[in-house]
Amino acid sequence: MRRPSKSSPPKLSTDSQRLIGFSHAIAQAASRLEERAWERGLDILSQKLLKSNHQDTIDAALNNVFKADLDAYDSLVEAIEATSESCVIEQDGVQFDALLIAAPILAWTRFAIPSGPIAEDIRQTLSAQLSAHLLADGAHLVVAPALLSIDQLPHTHAETFALTRRMAQAALKNHVVQFPAKAAETVPFLADIRYLLATVVVPIGTPLFRWQMPQNQPNVIADQQQMLAQWQEQAAPSIAGLLPGCGLELLLPEAYYIACREADKQIRPAAIRAAQHYLTHTLNVAAPDLRAIIGGFGDDNDTQLSEYRIGFAIGTQPEIVYGIIWPLYGEEDDSDLSIQDEHKRPIEIITDLLQEEGITNIKRHNTRFSMEFCDDCGAPLFADDEGELVHPEMPEDTPQGSEHFH
Repeated sequence: MRRPSKSSPPKLSTDSQRLIGFSHAIAQAASRLEERAWERGLDILSQKLLKSNHQDTIDAALNNVFKADLDAYDSLVEAIEATSESCVIEQDGVQFDALLIAAPILAWTRFAIPSGPIAEDIRQTLSAQLSAHLLADGAHLVVAPALLSIDQLPHTHAETFALTRRMAQAALKNHVVQFPAKAAETVPFLADIRYLLATVVVPIGTPLFRWQMPQNQPNVIADQQQMLAQWQEQAAPSIAGLLPGCGLELLLPEAYYIACREADKQIRPAAIRAAQHYLTHTLNVAAPDLRAIIGGFGDDNDTQLSEYRIGFAIGTQPEIVYGIIWPLYGEEDDSDLSIQDEHKRPIEIITDLLQEEGITNIKRHNTRFSMEFCDDCGAPLFADDEGELVHPEMPEDTPQGSEHFH
């Protein structure tokens, strides 16, 4: 569940109020017919606002509903995301459904993780493999000519809306979609996600993905796993060539927002493994000589935890030399320890992963920390043994070129 931005205008516009009204009506609908009627109105308004780039109007409504009614918020954000990542286009009197999809790639390394342009022959190979293993028969497809980091993805729903429609037209006309020659600079991380974006176009009302086809419908989950395995096997050589020196895991290509959300969750364990590998090899220490200090962080005006920050120290030395963030999404929250759940809590998962990597000296602060960042560089601050928030600093004798990772 996407959390809205913190800033909101003091007065809601008429369209913001209409978005809010639709979202509450959907949440309170007593029948599917009523719900669908409200959804049609919300979709029409959302499309109008996205087309005219009125992102502020949408954000104001999201902020308001998030504070008042989470069910209504879910309805609103689902509608906005769906409208921005999909559309209906027409060619020669025939209507087509189009969907923006993302094929996330988890990557980890001691070196820089590349992003940027994809050679045309590789793009065509990946396009053929997506079509053969994942898309429904007869689907049109265009694959973006670049491997993107999170900093290079659309920043707003309105930008996603425009990209979806531009790529849909390119898919239908069998054109290569143009991307900016100079992309946004990427912050280097030891473990990060790279995204292969594509848009699928099919005759309206027909299947987009192979698992939707009639012969596959009784066994969707099993078929998805089989198709993912085929995609991983066939695409791995091409992806490895784009990301040399990286450990890789290819996730299931899906609708844009769902795929990005799942990748955000799946990269978290990889970040812990990458940190252990990086620190033990760069600093020439054994994993048992590392200490992990975990702090829960949240916004001052929110009782829910937003993330865990895990700082690493060496032996008995007090300095935090490196840190990683474990964001919490949706219903993940360790704030109320009285709630019993059959699933492991995030803090238990983190502790288990650290121990699997040989880091057994683990301290967890019970204090809830504010989301503080370095005034100079904007980097997140981490709690040390004493609960002071500090900037991680690698030792002065760290090999050149190894200290710039986050």
